[in-house]
Amino acid sequence: MIAQGDRRTVFSIMFILEESGEMARRVVVAGATGLIGRHLCAYLHERGNEVIALVRNVEKAKRQILTATAYVHWQPSEHSAWAESLDGADALVNLAGASIFGKRWDAAYKNEIRDSRVVSTRVLFSALIAARRKPAVFINGSAIGYYGPRDATPLDEQSPPGNDFLAQVGVAWEQEALEAEELGIRTVLLRTGIVLDHDDGALPKMMLPFQLLSGGPILPGNQWLSWIHIADEIGLIALALDDERVTGPLNATAPEPQTNRDFMATLGRVMGRPSWLPTPGFGLHLLLGEVADLLVQGQRVLPRKAQSYDYQFRYPTAEAALRDLLVH
Repeated sequence: MIAQGDRRTVFSIMFILEESGEMARRVVVAGATGLIGRHLCAYLHERGNEVIALVRNVEKAKRQILTATAYVHWQPSEHSAWAESLDGADALVNLAGASIFGKRWDAAYKNEIRDSRVVSTRVLFSALIAARRKPAVFINGSAIGYYGPRDATPLDEQSPPGNDFLAQVGVAWEQEALEAEELGIRTVLLRTGIVLDHDDGALPKMMLPFQLLSGGPILPGNQWLSWIHIADEIGLIALALDDERVTGPLNATAPEPQTNRDFMATLGRVMGRPSWLPTPGFGLHLLLGEVADLLVQGQRVLPRKAQSYDYQFRYPTAEAALRDLLVH
């Protein structure tokens, strides 16, 4: 059963169901209540898979996810009874992590951002060690923050990491996940860009100024924005689950990133609103603090590996993605 009012989830799922092949039968999803996790659980359910959701709050998760087969309480800092759910599973998908934009960054929240990713992955790995029948594939969520802020240089899966805070988190996060390869488990590092969804994530926040007739680019405007439609995010997870060729890093971004100025102009055009009022970068720093660097600086990330596996993006351009999410 799909959550009421989430019709776009159904549309996102159906084209993937039509185009993908046989999938793992029993999938454990950590971070199941997040934006990507909810869509993934719905997709797996429609495919007839058994979905085991690892969640912090079981009762809350039951209200948020109507498509899981079972809800298992887990505390990422602890290795306890939840680990048994991995024994005999066909796949493990880890999407856990505190929101980057959840709070203004201070030392404590930076630690939370790091530990919610690195420690949770470490604990999942320890559970994989203990499993008698281990999953065939482990997909660990990562992010294009791994590459650090860059100029217009195209970045693919072979590009080196950056050296800022999020890049350091990404490197440590992926190192923990890659330990699973020593257990003979095919391991995929899903480096996700900005996920576009009508109801959650970055897009509703981007839309608000346009709804108030004050939308426009974030200065300087020439910084690159690497994004992906939620349907293609789920499609790439399906590719990683199904295709044994997929290992290591996999960029989950659309093949046509845009500069911030061009993306905001496209958003205004699709919404039928002007894109004329720029937001100064120093103003964002005053409002948000250090996290504003993610909006003022950019990355031009390309999905080279997905294309080499002949993945066909449903929404390769921002125009197509935004019209699907905002017009239909």
